[in-house]
Amino acid sequence: MTAMLEIRGLTAGYGGPPAIEDVSLEVAAGSVVVVIGPNGAGKSTVLKSIFGLTEIAAGAIHLQGHDIAGAPTETLVPLGVAAVPQSRNVFATLTVAENLEVGTYAAPPPDAHAARERVLALFPDLHAKLKRPAGELSGGQRQMVAIGRALMSEPRLLVLDEPTAGLSPAYLERIFDLILDIRGAGTTVLMVEQNARQALRIADTGYVLVNGRNFASDTGKALLESEEVRRSFLGGAAE
Repeated sequence: MTAMLEIRGLTAGYGGPPAIEDVSLEVAAGSVVVVIGPNGAGKSTVLKSIFGLTEIAAGAIHLQGHDIAGAPTETLVPLGVAAVPQSRNVFATLTVAENLEVGTYAAPPPDAHAARERVLALFPDLHAKLKRPAGELSGGQRQMVAIGRALMSEPRLLVLDEPTAGLSPAYLERIFDLILDIRGAGTTVLMVEQNARQALRIADTGYVLVNGRNFASDTGKALLESEEVRRSFLGGAAE
């Protein structure tokens, strides 16, 4: 598969010592790529660097061959990239329908109505809640709204930061299933995730970061079967 996103030798941080050093990863078009690692490993810093929210000291970030390192965040949505942050990812006082509409502002799709119908087909739970304020929904439903809003611009690459954080086990599994549905509909997915074992089960490719550096990378299946990765990051022996 061709590369949707390539990061090579990235060193970046927030003005002090680098939070990540010499990090490289590749996101193939049409794949789900998962980044795991302990707290403080630099996972979210990688995502923030894609969106121009860090100080980049070295390295390159290419989106389908185009250099986007340091590009302003607002320029990426028209290029086909959408993101869902870990927190504060819905407009609580706006209705679900209004939240979805906001997703069309930065990069209007050719047919907004058709885009919304595709989103609602992925998230049928939202049909009956279109007129409700997003802040009144459960955590899992709010996450569906946030992901749905990002999909309204019909991105080629969807970037998710901890999409299952704080969710109940039932919604956790549903979100992972929905990520596979999103990939099946043609959108490439890059995500950071603390629920490492479950995330690797759906990953085409996984990357493990430790202390701001690459530790391991392979297929999701191979990382699940790696004794070193299991012992260090997945809570012990294979199931």
